[in-house]
Amino acid sequence: MASIQVHPNRGLGFLILGASLHDVLHRLKAEPQTYPTIDLSYSSAQPVSTPILLNLPANGIRLRFDGPDQRLRLIEVLDFSRSRLSYKNIEVVKPPSTGTTTAVLQTSAPSGPSFRHVYNRLIGPTFPGEYIPPNSQGGEAAGNYILSYPGIAFKFSVQPSAWSANLDFVALLSSSAASPASSMAIFNGSSWSDARANIFSRTPPHPRSLSLAGRGREGGPDEVELVKVHGEGRIELVRRFGSPFWITLSETTPQDLVAELGPPDAIYRKNDRRLAIHKARNVGSRHPGGIIGMYGGQDESTDTDQSSSHTTTDDSDEDGLASVGKSHDMASAECFYNYFHHGFDVFISSPTKPSARSPTAPPASPSAPPATKETMNTMPTTYLTATKLLLHANIPGSYPFNRHRRSRWTLEHVPYAQYTEPLNSEMPFDDISGRLREVWKTTYSSEDEEKSSQRGMVLNRGWGDSPGSSCELLGGWEESIGGNRKGTGDITGNGEQSLGNTELFGFPGLVFEVLKNGAISCLTVF
Repeated sequence: MASIQVHPNRGLGFLILGASLHDVLHRLKAEPQTYPTIDLSYSSAQPVSTPILLNLPANGIRLRFDGPDQRLRLIEVLDFSRSRLSYKNIEVVKPPSTGTTTAVLQTSAPSGPSFRHVYNRLIGPTFPGEYIPPNSQGGEAAGNYILSYPGIAFKFSVQPSAWSANLDFVALLSSSAASPASSMAIFNGSSWSDARANIFSRTPPHPRSLSLAGRGREGGPDEVELVKVHGEGRIELVRRFGSPFWITLSETTPQDLVAELGPPDAIYRKNDRRLAIHKARNVGSRHPGGIIGMYGGQDESTDTDQSSSHTTTDDSDEDGLASVGKSHDMASAECFYNYFHHGFDVFISSPTKPSARSPTAPPASPSAPPATKETMNTMPTTYLTATKLLLHANIPGSYPFNRHRRSRWTLEHVPYAQYTEPLNSEMPFDDISGRLREVWKTTYSSEDEEKSSQRGMVLNRGWGDSPGSSCELLGGWEESIGGNRKGTGDITGNGEQSLGNTELFGFPGLVFEVLKNGAISCLTVF
């Protein structure tokens, strides 16, 4: 068994504090012989606001992630006998001799280091810690003493009768009244008492990506901390170190994306066009700024045979065939740039009509690019640009869980008189939809038109030919109709119980995929 290095204030081996849940899970699953069992625990009712626990029972390790950002905040070693640990080339616990039987190992509890080993040899002296008396309601027979160092702490069981506030803690923990350490915690902070107050909310010092840990600012493309949606196709990507990168839909090119974000982790070719028939509903829409009619009635020749649409002369036939050929070439070039480590996908296609301006949109920031009003008229149709951005929430139990790391976002373009804070990715959809309905209410000509924009469209993810990712159908769905889409895939690919049905709700420039617990699984900006 290889030794795992303990790094106070940093991590345990490759498990770095601040790493994303997405990265940690992928790394653990890549080593099934070392980590044969991975148990994920979360609140199905509140998966965003409550911590996520990742247990490695075969290794005696438990990892705690915050819910809003899904970053590793606390590493706990609960069973020292299941992993070989070392600190500065000193074994945390001396491994048992080869003659020790399994039965003896199972009965010799706890398995952690003694106080003398920690205090005299492993780490060294420290300030007095904290005594926690036994919980009478929990039936605990012993109290616990937390011995804390910067970034690391040990828990020792102490007999309550031996505890006294006036007693030297070194003498107490060195006596027979104290047992060896039952657990160890690695965290970011000067002490455990200092760290535990805001352990899930303080800014982590290390990056989300395990590949960037220890490389500084030159390790690769800068991480995206937050995505700010400003409306009318303007999206601001706030980065960890560098200046923000602005994406202007229907203007930003694939080359711009690669230069600023690095090459995509994968490229997905769009091939599902089963919803193209609904685009006919766009014609004559009285609400061009809403979901219905947002596509502007743009024709998609890949869904119809137009080779006989021009039959007046031979020249027109040739022009028609050439036009159809170009359309098919453009359709084949359409794709999604999958940035799994950034938490989003970018749809690449020919320029489209920008979304409508929010009635309550504030003045544009001086650093923001100007809104594009006539993109489709000024850009050549053979010019590929970023036209949609799909922001993934990585909700535990959802159908696409752990394909992307969690992406956090805010909506800066829809303020309301009674609310000053921007809508954000941690809010329940009911709160978001309530404000958006108020913001966009004046743009509808009637109550019936407002209700019609929320009509539903059914999609069952559980069927064998259902797309494996929301981007397969999202590419055409929001171009045709507003409303919601329900799926009934209650079991994930790993056989685990998922959060069940999802619904799609559309607003001008935005499509929300919502789980039945109210959490937003994906936001599409167009």
